[in-house]
Amino acid sequence: MHWLTSPIAAPALPATWLIATGASPTNLAERSALRRETARRIIAAQLSLPIEAIAVGHDERGRPLLVRPAAAGLHLSLATRAGFVALALAQHPVGVDVERVEPLAALPLATLHPQERKALLALPEPARPLAFAQLWAAKEAYVKALGTGFARAPESFAVTLTAQEAFSVSDPERLTSSSGSSRIIKNGGQESLAAAVVVLG
Repeated sequence: MHWLTSPIAAPALPATWLIATGASPTNLAERSALRRETARRIIAAQLSLPIEAIAVGHDERGRPLLVRPAAAGLHLSLATRAGFVALALAQHPVGVDVERVEPLAALPLATLHPQERKALLALPEPARPLAFAQLWAAKEAYVKALGTGFARAPESFAVTLTAQEAFSVSDPERLTSSSGSSRIIKNGGQESLAAAVVVLG
């Protein structure tokens, strides 16, 4: 997986872009417009096309798709958090998510798989907010790749953080396990955001 932080072409796909836009969208419509315009700029660079040739829409479930050029055959996923836009592009179904690390927030443990809860509670308390953000970003990226969103219960499958920048997903509804890649975004030396991406083969 290639990770990029500027809207330039990736050397190969799959790739994920994490773009600090500096924008502060205040509602759903503004976040959607920011995601769409950032995506159009990146996809235009990736396909060596003018931005006017790129159109991003949504399917009936709300999953983003590349409307034009339709023949590109690419899957995409988008996320927005704290002025960052994440875009994942792949030849197979893909999901990306970005979550804020909330050091003072109570962790919603009931939304996690029992295996995830056990792993989280085994960590020293100061490490839990970052680990939870990593887990939740991975879970949301996975259901986006499935195309279900959280119509699929988040506690029905388990994410395991296998390394600082990698994780696996065990899903009883799929024959093979999936794996993903993650990144931590720091602000002033503190972990502030966790990003994750999953590509389903």
